[in-house]
Amino acid sequence: MDIQNVIQQACAKAVETLYGVAVGEEQLQLQKTKKEFEGHLTLVVFPLLRISHKKPQETAEEIGAWLKDNEPAVEKYNVINGFLNLSVATSSWATLLNTISRTENYGTVKPTDSAPLVMIEYSSPNTNKPLHLGHVRNNLLGWAVSQILEAAGNRVVKTNIVNDRGIHICKSMLAWLKWGEGETPESSHKKGDHLIGDYYVLFDKHYREEISTLAAQYEREGLTQDEAVEKAKKEAPLIKEAHEMLVKWEQNDPEIRALWKKMNDWVYAGFDETYRALGVGFDKIYYESDTYLVGKAKVEEGLQKGLFTRHDDGSVWADLRDEGLDEKLLLRSDGTSVYMTQDIGTAKLRFDDYDIDRMVYVVGNEQNYHFKVLSILLDRLGFEWGKSLVHFSYGMVELPNGKMKSREGTVVDADDLVAEMISTARQTSEELGKFADMSEPERAEIARIVGMGALKYFLLKVDARKNMLFNPSESIDFNGNTGPFIQYTYARIRSVLRKAREAGVDFAGGVAPDTEVNEKEQTLIQHLSQFPAVVQQAAAEFSPSTIANYCYNLVKEYNQFYHDYSILGESDEQKRVLRLVLSEQVSNIVRTGMSLLGIEVPERM
Repeated sequence: MDIQNVIQQACAKAVETLYGVAVGEEQLQLQKTKKEFEGHLTLVVFPLLRISHKKPQETAEEIGAWLKDNEPAVEKYNVINGFLNLSVATSSWATLLNTISRTENYGTVKPTDSAPLVMIEYSSPNTNKPLHLGHVRNNLLGWAVSQILEAAGNRVVKTNIVNDRGIHICKSMLAWLKWGEGETPESSHKKGDHLIGDYYVLFDKHYREEISTLAAQYEREGLTQDEAVEKAKKEAPLIKEAHEMLVKWEQNDPEIRALWKKMNDWVYAGFDETYRALGVGFDKIYYESDTYLVGKAKVEEGLQKGLFTRHDDGSVWADLRDEGLDEKLLLRSDGTSVYMTQDIGTAKLRFDDYDIDRMVYVVGNEQNYHFKVLSILLDRLGFEWGKSLVHFSYGMVELPNGKMKSREGTVVDADDLVAEMISTARQTSEELGKFADMSEPERAEIARIVGMGALKYFLLKVDARKNMLFNPSESIDFNGNTGPFIQYTYARIRSVLRKAREAGVDFAGGVAPDTEVNEKEQTLIQHLSQFPAVVQQAAAEFSPSTIANYCYNLVKEYNQFYHDYSILGESDEQKRVLRLVLSEQVSNIVRTGMSLLGIEVPERM
């Protein structure tokens, strides 16, 4: 347990014993003692005067004396102007470090069979294009949140919903039929998702040409420029063909369905390769081609119950104006479904498959309105977790040269990004001489670990709600708040521990209770003791950045300690053992914390 918590509880007990009033720990202002005064923690007694009915000095003296007599963690105290400065007993620091070192998987909680079941949806790709930088952030956030929630004691189901149907899919299919000439991933030597993405871009190129031609014709016929463009978008032959294909797909046309399956299978093989490179996965994958009919059935059911209304053109809508929102389309006039319908169907299947206590959707902030509506609709349709669903809304990723635009083919491809990060990590490591005495397989593996660590940490250290600028060159730096800096510190510690064991130094028995613990060591032990609370906080706030920045601050503190104090060269055996145990626990918690973010740490660099 955190020493601050131990003393805070003792202070509460002191107040109740001395003055007969129970106070909550949150009412006790306990803070780190200022450097100019003796002590580790300071209790501000002024808020307690209405309870003690005594002067600040007298109140502080009474509480300090009680703590010294009754709380082993308090060695001595002093009072300065109503501030009670408490010095933590040396044995408490050693005991706390030993407790940390002897606790398996310190900081994490193994979920029980009765723990809350949280389902987390992330990735949610379209099968008409490869994954890009935005998907990378989504996948890394989803995976990290899943790991953190599980470490906090929840049962977690990681799930993906693949958008494998709709007009956008038909665009790629139609372009391949028109201009593909039978091209396959094998014949083109391209990943399947890249190949299909090329045809999506090709469709858009030809569609724009048709719009331009038709708009010019409509302008000559007397329409304004805006009117001409809008009409051209609807009347262009390509988009009409794509809509006809979508209707045929929903009518289960065998030829269209066979083409759809073949092209989607190409894409899935490509996605799987990217997921493996990112180190993410799923417990259950849903497909909108399976969920949209379930969604349509639930909408029809809601229509019969008077929850929704059908307009004159046959379309079905939900009126949400009493919720301060607008009307929401659920079924088009031709009977085809929209994203909202599909999400309702997916929710129904998930509720059938799992006894979900909480549903978390990891989706960008451009969909904030969508999830407000979805929450209301699911609640109206009777899903118990509908009203309490969580939209983990995160900001967009931008690059130094601006935003990404997928339809123009200028997207930052996830596979290219991964390859670039690994290549840059290798080049940087070679320039810094970190590959000395390593075999080629070791160099390749270290480059992969460092490159992916740099990418993941850079994307996860930022508050997820904020838009962010991703600069690959800044992410691979062995100094500062970066993944490689943390990885290098971990490898440095593991090197020290290996040398200690090779020299026959035995530190497995732990720290002797009377070992002198200096201020820097106390700070590190206190930092380590806060890890369980940090994990719980990160889970409560769905905040991978909380874990990331904890790890950074921990290794920054450790590096200052490493610079100031000798470890293996320390002549005092008790101090040497203390520093080795402390170092080992820093490395263990760094490894645990980084693994919650999906980041590997190398044993040597």
